[in-house]
Amino acid sequence: GGHRGVLLVVIAAGLAVGLASIGPGVGQGTAAGQAVEGIARQPEAEGKIRGTLLLSLAFMEALTIYGHLLKK
Repeated sequence: GGHRGVLLVVIAAGLAVGLASIGPGVGQGTAAGQAVEGIARQPEAEGKIRGTLLLSLAFMEALTIYGHLLKK
């Protein structure tokens, strides 16, 4: 009865945390890789690329945090 419901809630919470983390993690890795490639191609644009990357990573991280907060 009650134990099964608790187990399902724990499993659902674990899945929510995993899914809320894996997507942004992959996105952040892809963005960083593309930034490194861009800097390698155009070293003179490094400042602009880095600034854009940091802003993008901040938005991605915020979405990750929102995903973790919504599961509670």
